[in-house]
Amino acid sequence: MNAVDTSGAFSIIAKENTHDGSLIPILQKLQAHYGYLPKEILVLLAKRTGLPLAKILGAATFYAQFRFVPLGKNLIKVCHGTACHIGGAPKLTDYLKDHLGVIVGGTTKDGLFTLEQVACLGCCSLAPVMMINETAYGRLAQSKIAKIIKEYRERE
Repeated sequence: MNAVDTSGAFSIIAKENTHDGSLIPILQKLQAHYGYLPKEILVLLAKRTGLPLAKILGAATFYAQFRFVPLGKNLIKVCHGTACHIGGAPKLTDYLKDHLGVIVGGTTKDGLFTLEQVACLGCCSLAPVMMINETAYGRLAQSKIAKIIKEYRERE
């Protein structure tokens, strides 16, 4: 496993006012820089700010916006809003979990896909819907999902 480059974290932490109320903005900036919150960076943050690591981890685990593993190259968001739920989103999510070999929130072993379940994508007229990165795919069925995933894999 490669070591995490800490230079970006040093720069971010040095620029921030490290009082109690600044913890969330610092975590947001660190995640924006690294794409997730590496354990080494959280330990460094604790050392540099004097905040207990338990407090940092408590804040980071409380908010759903923070991740502790890198995202896959392609982020799949399956909508579970009312229209999508009625349209079969739970079965489609189960299909994606099986097809990709991941749990919701997980990333494929090849690092190509991360699967998320979201409350609403705002595309109710296309239900059920998923997004891959910034592209929405609607009126989904398992066969359509398989074709879409295959196309993404072939691009690699």
